[in-house]
Amino acid sequence: MPTSFTVVPVEAQGEERGPAEPDGQRLEDEEDDERDRVSGDGTARESSPFINNAEMDRANMYEGKNMALFEEEMDSNPMVSSLLNKLANYTNLTQGVVEHEADEDSKRKEVKVPRMGTFIGVYLPCLQNILGVILFLRLTWIVGTAGVLESFIIVFMCCACTMLTAISMSAIATNGVVPAGGSYYMISRSLGPEFGGAVGLCFYLGTTFAGAMYILGTIEILLTYISPSAAIFKAESAADEAEAMLNNMRVYGTCIIILMAIVVFVGVKYVNKLALVFLACVILSIIAIYAGVIKTAFDPPDFPICLLGNRTLSKRSFDVCAKFTESNNETKTTTLWSLFCDSSLLNATCDDYFSLNNVTEIQGIPGIMSGVLSDNLWSTYSEKGSIVEKKAQSSVAASEETKMGELPYVFTDIMTYFTMLVGIYFPSVTGIMAGSNRSGDLKDAQKSIPTGTILAISTTSFIYLSCIVLFGACIEGVILRDKFGEAVNGNLVVGTLAWPSPWVIVIGSFFSTCGAGLQSLTGAPRLLQAIARDGIVPFIQVFGHGKANGEPTWALLLTAGICEIGILIASLDSVAPILSMFFLMCYMFVNLACAVQTLLRTPNWRPRFKYYHWTLSFLGMSLCLALMFICSWYYALIAMLIAGCIYKYIEYRGAEKEWGDGIRGLSLNAARYALLRVEDGPPHTKNWRPQLLVLLNLDSEQLVKHPRLLSFTSQLKAGKGLTIVGSVLQGVYLDKCTEAQKAEENVKALMGVEKTKGFCQIVVSPNFRDGISYLIQSAGLGGMKHNTVLMAWPQSWKETENRFSWKNFVDTVRETTAAQQALLVAKNIDLFPTNQERFTEGNIDVWWIVHDGGMLMLLPFLLRQHKVWRKCKMRIFTVAQMDDNSIQMKKDLQMFLYHLRLNAEVEVVEMFENDISAFTYEKTLMMEQRSQMLKQMQLSKNEREREAQLIHDRNTASHSAPAVKASVAAAVPEKVQMTWTKEKFVAEKHKNKDSNASGFKDIFNMKPNQSNVRRMHTAVKLNGVVLNKSQHAQLVLLNMPGPPKNRKGDENYMEFLEVLTEGLDRVLLVRGSGREVITIYS
Repeated sequence: MPTSFTVVPVEAQGEERGPAEPDGQRLEDEEDDERDRVSGDGTARESSPFINNAEMDRANMYEGKNMALFEEEMDSNPMVSSLLNKLANYTNLTQGVVEHEADEDSKRKEVKVPRMGTFIGVYLPCLQNILGVILFLRLTWIVGTAGVLESFIIVFMCCACTMLTAISMSAIATNGVVPAGGSYYMISRSLGPEFGGAVGLCFYLGTTFAGAMYILGTIEILLTYISPSAAIFKAESAADEAEAMLNNMRVYGTCIIILMAIVVFVGVKYVNKLALVFLACVILSIIAIYAGVIKTAFDPPDFPICLLGNRTLSKRSFDVCAKFTESNNETKTTTLWSLFCDSSLLNATCDDYFSLNNVTEIQGIPGIMSGVLSDNLWSTYSEKGSIVEKKAQSSVAASEETKMGELPYVFTDIMTYFTMLVGIYFPSVTGIMAGSNRSGDLKDAQKSIPTGTILAISTTSFIYLSCIVLFGACIEGVILRDKFGEAVNGNLVVGTLAWPSPWVIVIGSFFSTCGAGLQSLTGAPRLLQAIARDGIVPFIQVFGHGKANGEPTWALLLTAGICEIGILIASLDSVAPILSMFFLMCYMFVNLACAVQTLLRTPNWRPRFKYYHWTLSFLGMSLCLALMFICSWYYALIAMLIAGCIYKYIEYRGAEKEWGDGIRGLSLNAARYALLRVEDGPPHTKNWRPQLLVLLNLDSEQLVKHPRLLSFTSQLKAGKGLTIVGSVLQGVYLDKCTEAQKAEENVKALMGVEKTKGFCQIVVSPNFRDGISYLIQSAGLGGMKHNTVLMAWPQSWKETENRFSWKNFVDTVRETTAAQQALLVAKNIDLFPTNQERFTEGNIDVWWIVHDGGMLMLLPFLLRQHKVWRKCKMRIFTVAQMDDNSIQMKKDLQMFLYHLRLNAEVEVVEMFENDISAFTYEKTLMMEQRSQMLKQMQLSKNEREREAQLIHDRNTASHSAPAVKASVAAAVPEKVQMTWTKEKFVAEKHKNKDSNASGFKDIFNMKPNQSNVRRMHTAVKLNGVVLNKSQHAQLVLLNMPGPPKNRKGDENYMEFLEVLTEGLDRVLLVRGSGREVITIYS
């Protein structure tokens, strides 16, 4: 039996439960939460592996005092001098949508309209949009030019393209509710806001140019077939006719577009009501064509054509198709004679071709039984200005005439070829989205859209394909190629075939093109308004506004303006390929959306329409792309460039939308595939780059304490590689989850300001140290894990209230070493430059003490890629001991840098062996005394304070109830006494006084540890050398010595580092990961 599941998001549960639950239930839940929190043991765990487990006695190896601070590193990181000695042998080491839709739909005003079925709501609107101007004005000409066979191929390709697109569209439209917005809504929600905006605007431009095409068709019918005398511009000669016609188109087109825009603005409801009237005109016209074809079988209409030889003559200039006539035994020349001869006399000088060839008259429509189909099977492409000829007719060739344009022949107005005809024809199959655009008005959109659309495409495809065959079988070829019907007295060619009268077609096509133009001017502004209201393209948001009733006034003005561009082009044959591009691009992305969703198998992809497959969608997409380049490769490139620019603009400036789109799913799949391909191990040295884990400190308001750390990150990374910005909140996650979300928002906002591209990860942990450990261990995924940790130096480590800060810092150093990760510590981070600053001069000084795999060399190179550090010079210093040849070291280092392709000044600093100064001895003594005193002060606290602190700490750690507190106190009777008598208190007080006095006496009598003295000596001497050379450097990079293996010396380690970097403004302490990160090999 089927099972129903209701899945409610966690946030939603909380929101829904609030007002509905009684207070008692909520109280019980809170008590349960408290019990859950108490159930943990609350013990703070430490994870502190040693850096080097193997203990080696190397006292005899490093008897010198200069490098004592680094002696822990010598087994893994060799001295630079020993590295450079082996330069010749240098080698690499191997190595949900629901929330969004609810929000968006709440902004839309619901309009109650009668619900429509499949026939009225989808089938008829699609029929009206598909059948139109091209069928009446250009299909006969396409058949005559391309021939029946090639025309059949053109129409079949275009219809197949729309059928495949309709199948994909049906799958998308039935995968959930599609509100108003039609194709734009489907594409944007399937492929994301970038594709949706780009394709939506392309679809808008296509619809707008379609309006221009329909208006041009209306004017062509008016001025060519209904009232030629209405032309404003008259042609003085036959050669000027084309130019005059274009100017008439421009003037009339501008007037009509203004008129139509006013009609749409004032009464759009009347446009919708007249839609059925316009559709009736189209259907009646088509019925008249079929009726005319049937009639030609037994009674062909009388439309004679006049031929001179095999050349077709235009009957606009003469009436009688003869050279002369016999009247009362008198031979008189005709008007035709005077057109070809210099006078009306029989002995006049005439055109050679006219003299050599006879004038004949044939029937323009011989009928379906005449067998003319065989003559019209093959193509007859021609150049611009060539004469329309009947190839089967015999003729006598003559010398080339000089004034061909002035003779009454029928000329071709444009050059014709197969691909151009595809571009002109394709707009006649557009309009398949009409049903999906009305999805909000349908009773059952998921049933009506597939059925109605596919049925409409099947019907129109049958009409187009049958018309091609019938036109080729009924009409003479020269008439078919006569675009404007000049050979048949200026009649519309398809009208000559119709029954009962050509005027049925003329009037029907006039009203249908008017209606289609009005529909385009009604639909396009609404599409633009839908895109503008989505807020994904900022610069068009003004077009989302309109009248109080929601009519898109501003969008209508823009649409009329763009339409005017098409009108100024003035040629239907030039405008048609433009809108073909935009429609084809839209259809291509509908197919892509369906293919992507099907291949991704997303759980939400469950269309009710089952007759789809990704191969069909892919075939449709490929066909759309092919048709784009077949129509016009340069228009295709321009359309793709426009769409690409809009895509990048939305990506760069547009509002971020999460629509659960397929491209996001595709990105996730691609990311998963890439992560699985990336080896879960170290990359090759040539591919190594610092993948950073940036450890931030937050204040009590969850704001970042040191924003300059993110500035430095963006300067170091410049958007390349992986950056994870992490921070730790102390506490229990159930209590701190809100604060963690706030902290994440604050960090992400700062990352946006500092242009740090990466990921944010906030960890809530019972204590700060464990949280840092979790981040170091678990940040990243698979092969995309960090290899370098960047953190700020704890400036306040000496303050007693921050007694844990230095412990956390030293443990972090240990853990990065244990994890084989590099460590960068920025000292005086607040003095580091912002991204807006620019250093016009200065140096980045590298102090290379021990070899760390090349990190010190690589970091300045990466920093100098950024504008802040670009003008700084790189200087490398290294230290020579007594037994080192400093001259040879400098040469070797210069050669090494040459092979590394790095430009840097090189200097070798000599550090001579000398006695430990009294200052060093005294500084070490003060350091150890301070450390011992802090320990004594810590031990000298009275037992009452210890008791209170212990209970408080345990309460904080375990969040225990009062009963649990009592049990904890009872478990430690030796350490905590719950009752005190006066005698016990006095005895304890005297005991503490004695122990304290003896302890402080020991402090002032102690002698410093010799190992610490040697380390302090190294720190003091190195600091003096660095200050001498690099005090004014913009940045100093320095090898960071490792912490001691004995944890008792951790505080001394902090003192050593403080002394080592004293007096320097900006310091970056660098600790390598123990592997090579830079190579001399290609």
